[in-house]
Amino acid sequence: MTLNLAQKTVDEWIRTIGVRYFNELTNTAILMEEVGELARIMAREYGEQSWKAGAEKEDLGDEMADVLFVLICLANQTGVNLEEALIRNLEKKTNRDLNRHRDNEKLKE
Repeated sequence: MTLNLAQKTVDEWIRTIGVRYFNELTNTAILMEEVGELARIMAREYGEQSWKAGAEKEDLGDEMADVLFVLICLANQTGVNLEEALIRNLEKKTNRDLNRHRDNEKLKE
């Protein structure tokens, strides 16, 4: 699925099942909540925290999808084409960082 198709699919879901978009500020708060849930898994699976006894492990992919869903909602609400924005962002990073990481002593093996 392309990002353009993802934006159209989410918009269709919102309009048919979700009734309407939450406002942009509410969706920003929801995005932060979803990122926090993703961070919780990362801290326990890849960091130094452990799961509480009896706690069910959460699905990393599902939490990433929750973050992506809300981000797509915000893009739709604000008129951002994520596919075009990502392409521009990668071009910016390439121009800015062409040699930066390659020349970084900290990243050499």
